[in-house]
Amino acid sequence: MMENHIESKFWFTSLIGFFYQVGIGCNLNKEMALDFYLITINNNKIENDHSLNVNFNQLHLIEKNVDSFNLLRNYNIIIGKYLLSLFYYKDNILDVKENKLTNLLKLTENNNLEKQYNSIICCQNRNMKANYRKIFQLLLRLTEKGNLDAQYNLAICYMDGIGIQEDETKALELFLKSDLIDYLDVQNKNKRNEFETILKSATLNNSSAQTHLGYFYQHGEGVCKNEIKAFKWYIKSAMAGCAYGQCNLGCCYKDGIGTDKNEIKAFEWYTKSAIAGCANGQLNLGYCYENGIGTNKNKIKAFEWYLKSAEDEQPVGQNNVGYCYENGIGTNRDKTKAFEWYMKSAIAGCVYGQYNIGYCYAKGIGTKKNKKKAFEWYLKSAENGYAESQNRVGNCYLNGKGTDKNKTKAFEWYLKSAENGYAIGQNNVGYCYLNGKGTNKDKKKALEWYTKSASAGCVSGQRNLKYYFKNGIETK
Repeated sequence: MMENHIESKFWFTSLIGFFYQVGIGCNLNKEMALDFYLITINNNKIENDHSLNVNFNQLHLIEKNVDSFNLLRNYNIIIGKYLLSLFYYKDNILDVKENKLTNLLKLTENNNLEKQYNSIICCQNRNMKANYRKIFQLLLRLTEKGNLDAQYNLAICYMDGIGIQEDETKALELFLKSDLIDYLDVQNKNKRNEFETILKSATLNNSSAQTHLGYFYQHGEGVCKNEIKAFKWYIKSAMAGCAYGQCNLGCCYKDGIGTDKNEIKAFEWYTKSAIAGCANGQLNLGYCYENGIGTNKNKIKAFEWYLKSAEDEQPVGQNNVGYCYENGIGTNRDKTKAFEWYMKSAIAGCVYGQYNIGYCYAKGIGTKKNKKKAFEWYLKSAENGYAESQNRVGNCYLNGKGTDKNKTKAFEWYLKSAENGYAIGQNNVGYCYLNGKGTNKDKKKALEWYTKSASAGCVSGQRNLKYYFKNGIETK
């Protein structure tokens, strides 16, 4: 295929380019890879079977096969464009890119829309700053002629400031054209409308709107997900003094969202947010002090900031205050107060608080033991998706604690917990499969779940896995 690519170019050029790019069956040659990708995307359409040269007669193409030929050729072009975009995105061409760009731009001298657009695809290397303006102008021309692909890329130029000053309002106008909606990862029209409203406010320097816009970009609501853009809008909001923007900026630095991780900067922005009265900022600042993130550990300060957050009715903060009281972190142990704060958190809908209030009822921490109430709170937390509670509900059903025994339901809840990544739940699913509890016996599946549990660090899973191999349990 490598030697006879001319005769078979309509089928194989995209793959040959990939082979050269990564060195499969040949020496790695990125310039050759680029050449083959360009052959792929610049082939003219076949108008009839007479446009094929003599060499293609070897493929026995008769008139009725031309449609199939065109279909395969189009697949090849699609694959070629995709591979080419990845090729440039990863900056694989360093030495030859400028020469190739110059040659490609010459293609735009005629009025062939397809060739112009293909040249644009090949120019999308973010290091070619000197040519950004040319790229923008070409996309603008193509958009004016009705090329929807170019119109989408023109919106990207406005969005990211490629060849033109950033203008997110203009980008939004292009994105929201009805024919371009398929390009956007949007849930529904309401989200798009909400995004548009927030964007307009944000561009008018409304710091609260800037925070919301950052959130939309971070989570892909009403717009394509873009963590770098989220980070930029959080910075604008934070610098304008918005406490919530400061908190979100701290999260970006803490977790490396749209920027490099920087725990010291995370701590600094959490501090600003907390002092400004943001309950989430207070919660996160307490977490930094408790775990030594960007600062020295200080359990007393951790408790103080958790308490401020809790008093501002932050549900996770309320849970954390309960935990501090239960375990004497930064304050004296007080199980009664622990129970009270857990209850506030649970009523507010926090899955951790719901789990912990269930645990208090189960163990009699700060209140009398009540297995039925323990089960009820575990169940609420489990239904809200908390994996540890799902495992607890499985235990309750398996052993009849606070509810009737039901091995089938026990297995179902263990499985939910396991699928959510909880190692003890994975071990319990293995137990159910091994012993036929709530499901059919399946030693092979038991082994699979014990292995997952053991790999996740569960001691019971490791012990059961060791038992499997020690006793040579058959899994076929």
